[in-house]
Amino acid sequence: MAEWRCLAEVAVQPEPGRAFTAAGRDSRDHAHFHRDVLRWRTAFAASPTQAWALHFEDAACFAAALYGAWHAGKTVVLPGDALAGTQARLQGRVDGFAGDWPQATLTAPADDVSATPLQPLDAEAARLVVFTSGSTGEPVAIEKRLRQLDTEVHALEAVLGPGLEGATVHGTVSHQHIYGLLFRVLWPLSAGRAIVPRAFFPEDLLAAMDGQDAVLVASPAHLKRLPAQLDWASLHGRLRAVFSSGGVLPAEAAHEVSRLLGVSPTEILGSSETGGIAWRRWREEQPGWRALPGVEWRVQEGVLEVHSPHLSDAAWWRSQDRAEPDGCGGFRLLGRADRIVKVEERRVSLDALERQVRAHPAVGDVRVLLLGGSRSTLAAVVAMASGLPVPEDAAARRALSQALSRHLAASQDAVTRPRRWRFVSALPANAQGKVTEAALTALFRPERPTATWTLRTPTQARVELPLDASLAVFDGHFPQAAILPGVAQLDWAVQLAREAFPIPSRFLRMEALKFQRVARPGDTIHLELEWQAERCTLLFRYASVHGPHASGRVVFDHGE
Repeated sequence: MAEWRCLAEVAVQPEPGRAFTAAGRDSRDHAHFHRDVLRWRTAFAASPTQAWALHFEDAACFAAALYGAWHAGKTVVLPGDALAGTQARLQGRVDGFAGDWPQATLTAPADDVSATPLQPLDAEAARLVVFTSGSTGEPVAIEKRLRQLDTEVHALEAVLGPGLEGATVHGTVSHQHIYGLLFRVLWPLSAGRAIVPRAFFPEDLLAAMDGQDAVLVASPAHLKRLPAQLDWASLHGRLRAVFSSGGVLPAEAAHEVSRLLGVSPTEILGSSETGGIAWRRWREEQPGWRALPGVEWRVQEGVLEVHSPHLSDAAWWRSQDRAEPDGCGGFRLLGRADRIVKVEERRVSLDALERQVRAHPAVGDVRVLLLGGSRSTLAAVVAMASGLPVPEDAAARRALSQALSRHLAASQDAVTRPRRWRFVSALPANAQGKVTEAALTALFRPERPTATWTLRTPTQARVELPLDASLAVFDGHFPQAAILPGVAQLDWAVQLAREAFPIPSRFLRMEALKFQRVARPGDTIHLELEWQAERCTLLFRYASVHGPHASGRVVFDHGE
């Protein structure tokens, strides 16, 4: 068993026999990690600036850069992705960017350029900024001291570490968020367990774990979608633990994971703000939550409150989770206290409504949300039950939404039932497997404006299209001055032409495409369509009071 090291001393002395990355073509031991930390410390120390944004796809490269920055006295900011928009938003918060950025401003030197020994880190001074998932808006920055992180990995090892000696840590979640950071980087570094690159597909995950004693760090979204046809039985006896966090793992999914992988999944309750709070293992139908070492909890006015060394101060932290003691020293969660909304002055529990929708045999999972506007409306996004297809045409979608509304009629009146429905194969999830309100809301934002036809003949058609700023098609084009993308104009022309004319499905080519003037939110554009059946060609032209915007010809295959 590798000797335990606190996080402040993880990189101080090289240990050639200590695990770092998994065995294989690119395997490296702790001595390589130590040298990489020295290289990054040299790079960071050469800069007078303080705050640095780090993003690396590779967990080993990330760990070396993280410790190099800390040993150079820098504050590390940890965004969830390295998109250009994220880099732009961080410009005012950080002084530079290291890693896989569109425009990185720092790289490590190729050789060890400093022989100055590394000293243990100051656990109060070394800091890290992580971000919440932004489930209801913009992500919120949360500062963590190394002391908090070190206390948490000690707690994880004390409760969950026994039996994991010598296991390699695999994962489907990113280390750029607090759960992945702790379970895939910091805890393995302290415990001397090897880490491997993140797996994106179940087939790659299974292949990577083949023949190894392994630990799997995943999320409910990944665990609910394990393909049953893969040879998961080959892991039985070697897979030591399966961890899940970031959302609730449904009982059905937990038991299926146990059956497929041969080990009962362990859930971790926590957040970016609190760190880990409690854990539970699915060896029974509905296990209660048990607090991690050092964490105290209480239920005040029906809501869970936490006192923890993982928090930034000693005050009790009030969650938005309704809870009750389970009579065995732990607690059970009863849903979110903040998921009570008002619809036409009626209080509606979104959790209760989701449970009722989920009871329908066509429903695999569901999220209900309140859409704003001049009149608030309940809406539901339904993931179809296993084996059922997503309804494709309007009539099928309408029939299913009516069936679900009838299903709710016994317990909900017309005001408290969802009025808008979307049907999907799986709920939209971010990189951490979390279903965010922003992603759900986007499903109800139209890509195309409501069309008003002013002329429809067998060969000619005209339609008015008011461009509202809320259209999803304006997202990212561009935040400073939104414009209608040319690809959207082409797509709309073909979509609307198919509604007006018998156009073959197979596209051949574009001809004479011109974009003459941008269209912006607030404009009303007029689309003229002409269908030349003998040539199987569609002519289109966009114009407004500002003049012509775009025109072109689309040729289809008339041999169909």
